Amino acid sequence: MSKLPNVGTTIFSVMSALAAQHKAINLSQGFPDFDCDEQLKRMVSEAMEEGYNQYAPMPGIMPLREVIAGKIYSLYGQQVHPDTEITITPGGTYAIFTAIATCIGPGDEVIIFEPAYDSYIPNVLVNGGVPVLISLSYPDYTIDWSLVRSKITPRTKMIMINTPHNPTASMLSAADLEELQKIVKEYNLLVLSDEVYEHLVFDGAQHLSILKYPELFKNSFVTFSFGKVFHNTGWKMGYCVAPAHLMTEYRKVHQYLCFSVNTPMQFGLSRYLQTPEHYLSLPAFYQEKRDYFLELMKDSRFTPLPSKGSYFQLMRYDRISDEGDKEFTTRITKEFGVASIPVSAFYENGKDDHVVRFCFAKKNETLELAAERLRKI
Repeated sequence: MSKLPNVGTTIFSVMSALAAQHKAINLSQGFPDFDCDEQLKRMVSEAMEEGYNQYAPMPGIMPLREVIAGKIYSLYGQQVHPDTEITITPGGTYAIFTAIATCIGPGDEVIIFEPAYDSYIPNVLVNGGVPVLISLSYPDYTIDWSLVRSKITPRTKMIMINTPHNPTASMLSAADLEELQKIVKEYNLLVLSDEVYEHLVFDGAQHLSILKYPELFKNSFVTFSFGKVFHNTGWKMGYCVAPAHLMTEYRKVHQYLCFSVNTPMQFGLSRYLQTPEHYLSLPAFYQEKRDYFLELMKDSRFTPLPSKGSYFQLMRYDRISDEGDKEFTTRITKEFGVASIPVSAFYENGKDDHVVRFCFAKKNETLELAAERLRKI
């Protein structure tokens, strides 16, 4: 028997394996090919040398939770209590799963916007919930809130949002958050907000966190990733923020899933975060990479869609081929040596708009070589 009978190997594993097989440049999976800050590594090493190598407290070490609370207040104006409203987790994906496991049971409906990060639907299914899928409006990937209202039933328990968005690189607007707030209040729904790319926002835009909206926050779990923003995805470090009444229930599940999280990394991060420039400089750092990749690709036959945040750049290939996106990405990996992700993989029904996703969180020389090959297509 299987709780996930229709789930196989993820598209990320498939394309990364194909890239390795054909010695292709891997712009598919969302991880940097450059190292994290030497100072951060040194701070973690120092914590190990200082003897911080045993279990951390179940919610995370207090110095890290305190510096996160200070960061949240500075950025979003929300007073979050480090003792009762922040829990450190082994990565953002874990934080999302735990929030769903905390409150979703058999028959509970969860609204999920597609294209969706690949863990959302399985997380709901494995906990007995029912995913209610709503497509974002192509090509700008916006939410039709009237459609959302039409999908709400007495069984609707939660709405999941993701901003900046993976895979589309779109962002929710103030109007979106205001509409969400109205719906949550009217129907008494929970919100799970995936904000792992909170610092990867471009062109002077501001990340509109759920934490900026006190009325929304009362009903929300908000999840974050240190790995995504500090270029160390292999560390699997993140956290969840929720009001005390929800966090109490969250920790009941968390304590039996992993109990506690890597201790020396928590101490290293608690020290690193005391310098706000380490995260305030990230928008410019990643926008420079986005802009460089777009400049390299301007003479290609790919057509870029707006990338407002995240690691990702979507490209249409309608001037190149009318192949399905899975066939196209497989072919160019084999024939031209660059791996990308077909956006149809982020839809349950395989909706194919002939769009592929490239990750630009790479060294300049990686982007240069990839673009050189892509311009030949």
